[in-house]
Amino acid sequence: MKRLSELEYGESGVVRDIRASQHELNCLGIRVKKRVKMVTRQPIKGPVVVIVDDMEVATGLDTAEGAIIETGMEES
Repeated sequence: MKRLSELEYGESGVVRDIRASQHELNCLGIRVKKRVKMVTRQPIKGPVVVIVDDMEVATGLDTAEGAIIETGMEES
């Protein structure tokens, strides 16, 4: 398990837990059981950009730290 903000470039996984503002992440399409793929992570607390449902979405680093991702598993 990793925080969304800790995924490596190109790494993907399934959201298993939300430990931040669920409303903010839900608005971006980041929900439990959704598959996400890291696109880029900007330095110095910049945004994290991921692909969810074939859409690129960006979120702040603090928010991304609240999404817990299981890597190396198929979506269930």
